[in-house]
Amino acid sequence: MNVGNQGASQTVLNQPLVLRSSRRAWERRCVSAVIGIDAVASLAAGLTAYAVRFGDRSAPGLRWDYVALSAGLPLLWLATMAAARAYEARFLSVGFEEFRRVLMAAVVVIATVATTSWATKAEIARGYVLVALPMATALTLLGRYLVRKWVHRERRRGFYMSDVILVGHGRSAAELVRQMRTDTHHGMRIVGACVPSREGSTELTALGVPVLGSFEDVDFAVQMTSADAVAVLPCPEMDGPALRILSWSLAKSGIDLLVAPALIDVAGPRIAIRPVCGLPLLHVDEPQLAGGRRVAKELFDRLAALILLVVVAPVLVAIALAIRLSSPGPAIFRQARTGWRGREFTMWKFRTMVQNAEELRSSLDQLNQHATGELFKLSADPRITKLGRLLRRTSLDELPQLINILRGEMSMVGPRPLPVTDRPYDGEARRRLFVKPGLTGLWQISGRSDLSWEESIRLDLRYVEQWSLALDALIIWKTIFAVLKHRGAY
Repeated sequence: MNVGNQGASQTVLNQPLVLRSSRRAWERRCVSAVIGIDAVASLAAGLTAYAVRFGDRSAPGLRWDYVALSAGLPLLWLATMAAARAYEARFLSVGFEEFRRVLMAAVVVIATVATTSWATKAEIARGYVLVALPMATALTLLGRYLVRKWVHRERRRGFYMSDVILVGHGRSAAELVRQMRTDTHHGMRIVGACVPSREGSTELTALGVPVLGSFEDVDFAVQMTSADAVAVLPCPEMDGPALRILSWSLAKSGIDLLVAPALIDVAGPRIAIRPVCGLPLLHVDEPQLAGGRRVAKELFDRLAALILLVVVAPVLVAIALAIRLSSPGPAIFRQARTGWRGREFTMWKFRTMVQNAEELRSSLDQLNQHATGELFKLSADPRITKLGRLLRRTSLDELPQLINILRGEMSMVGPRPLPVTDRPYDGEARRRLFVKPGLTGLWQISGRSDLSWEESIRLDLRYVEQWSLALDALIIWKTIFAVLKHRGAY
């Protein structure tokens, strides 16, 4: 071992003790729990469908054919899930891929039942099928969601984590460490880093991540930390031959190799692997910001806004009256914002501040918590009324934006609405204008006002690059819990 490695070894020994467990062990427990939940879900769905379809029959006796079908449904269900690779540990507890594979397997089961019924001329009661399969799908998704929330809770406590060695330049590695510590649900804990030089290693050391050597010392770093995986960040030193040698070395001990592409915030269906001359090239499609999916998004936005406005109309009237009675001034606050393709529109919100709030802002500019960005945010803003503080904590002040959605100026899900400025937006900020601003978005479920301007830009760009109807549905679902937790709402 060279002198540098001896120093790194001492650094590792001086690190605070971190509670760790065998990755393979907790992965097996997680997979076993998911399999058990899928079996129970499909069995419960089959028995419920039998009770619904045949439970009120006046004729005595059981329908043994459907009892057998209900008992055999879990076997078909689990086999199809396994064929769809819905039990692979890398897909569990993070990302939308797990749910997509469950839905794909459910479609296969429905097609299998329909084809078998037609081929064998077996008359399977439609009422039974219409209850059993949708219910099995719903219960499976719910069970996996509950397992996911349990795993995320354990990861916040430091359990169920994969220990990872970072390989890359110091500054980019330090930035990734910060992000992973913020998003612990991904299940990766950085236990060491290998950098090509001392540049940037100070930042890693300040974050408590020991620098265990250079790129030639990855094997030593894995042995010292008992890491489960090695993550390689984009850098010219780790080219094709170097990565191949590293993969051969790690394959002997079963260590996972994760390679981050230079492309940022692009994932999902836009990326495909194309082998060319033995090289796995990433094929990146342009984001689908037009066409049929945009029409579907527009229809959903308008219809959802109309339904919600009708449902919450009494609440809107009550809030408006409460605002007028509690403080002088109008109930609705109107503000010019920059929307789709840079078009200016008037955004509506319930007024949460005193009537002369804009005149008072100049005296508070030095306290702006977003001084480096375009937004003004103050956690203890004295201009906010008592009722306004309650409206902001519960996000009820945003409800009038349903009118903006109905008028086509905003969307249910999208980037944060940008303020109108004297100078045009360019670069990364302008990219956000490719889609309509949203009532909610990634920024809403990731911290809202607690985010810095740079983090807000990054999240909005991620949404633009990864936009899909499935992502919209996921964001809407998570928004419900973000609102209940009141995180960043001030």
